Amino acid sequence: MNLPSPEQSPDLPPPSRARAALLKRLADVVCLPISRVNAFERAMTADLLVDMLREAEPDERRKVARRLAGLTEIPNSLVRLLLRDEVDISEELLLNAACLSDSDLLDCARMMNLEHRRLIALRRGVSEVLCDVLIEFGEVLVLECLLKNDEARFSNGGIEAVVALTRGDPRLTTLLLRRPELRPAHAYVLFWWADADARKIILQRFAVSREVLQDAASDIFPMAAAEKWQDSLSRKALQFIERRQRNRAAIEKSPFDSLEAAVAAAQHGLTREIAEEISYLSGLKPMTGAKIFTDSGGEPLAILCKATGLPKQAIRALWRGLKRDETDASGALAPVLERALIAYDMIAVDRAQTVLRYWNWSLTSALTPALLRAIRDGDEDGADEYSTPQRAAMLAFSKDFRA
Repeated sequence: MNLPSPEQSPDLPPPSRARAALLKRLADVVCLPISRVNAFERAMTADLLVDMLREAEPDERRKVARRLAGLTEIPNSLVRLLLRDEVDISEELLLNAACLSDSDLLDCARMMNLEHRRLIALRRGVSEVLCDVLIEFGEVLVLECLLKNDEARFSNGGIEAVVALTRGDPRLTTLLLRRPELRPAHAYVLFWWADADARKIILQRFAVSREVLQDAASDIFPMAAAEKWQDSLSRKALQFIERRQRNRAAIEKSPFDSLEAAVAAAQHGLTREIAEEISYLSGLKPMTGAKIFTDSGGEPLAILCKATGLPKQAIRALWRGLKRDETDASGALAPVLERALIAYDMIAVDRAQTVLRYWNWSLTSALTPALLRAIRDGDEDGADEYSTPQRAAMLAFSKDFRA
């Protein structure tokens, strides 16, 4: 005995031809040009269509969504209903309907699931506001789509949020480095947890010369000196701009005659005291120096040596002082040390100084008690309360303080 197919089952009502025809006619009316139907007639038809679609079958809703996707204007009630539907129904609108407003898409992003947000991230011209909301969910699949979308527009805050998220997923780093919105402040923070390839890109792309700034501010230095550097705001900015990296005043207070002497002493064991002296003599705060010396990659040591005019051998001296292996098991040069030496050769002195001073500015000038508490508590949600260097410090040091 053959069992009846579902279409033949007496328990299921047969598909209604009248319903299918009516849904199509109502959708047709909604699609009529403004010359054929006025706004009130369109709204009335849309309300009736919404009421029917709430109880309609998925395939019927899908047909209506497909029919409406090409319109230049879709009634809001229809948009909200269909965008909150199953993803294979809302997909038609999310991918193909150019008329959807940010309000409609924000509602969909907040109310629906990852797959809906992924489709939104694939749209042409994703706005800054919409990007910010999509980033809030921290979904790697959605973030990858956004970063690959050349027509998506990221706000400064959105880029900072993605920078923070790259700590948990390095796959995002390569995509983020391609974005035109990425700025030095972001890249120099990202550097600390980036892999070797990403670090090389950052140094090549963002280690810029300060020549333009130096020319623009050349006559300001004598003015500030005449005022005995009393204005703290201009003093900090000029410290970033000036050509000289080493701190001459620190030599008078140092137990070492020069930076070279401090490095020579460090090769026998880099103690905290020697590390602090090297930092002071290099024009750095001790916290910046600590970040450089504790970095496992080696490139920051190369930046420090190049920026301060130390020879390449200084990298090896500091390497020995840090008790790191100079060779691998086969006797060849250790790959990490080789990376540091290559970084030294590839970057010019002025550009190395830019990187070093950016680190010193962004990682120390902002470490207020409030920021330190925020870092310890992992309170990155309040980043809008902080300045650019404060946010940079929060990102770079948050892992250290949580360890």
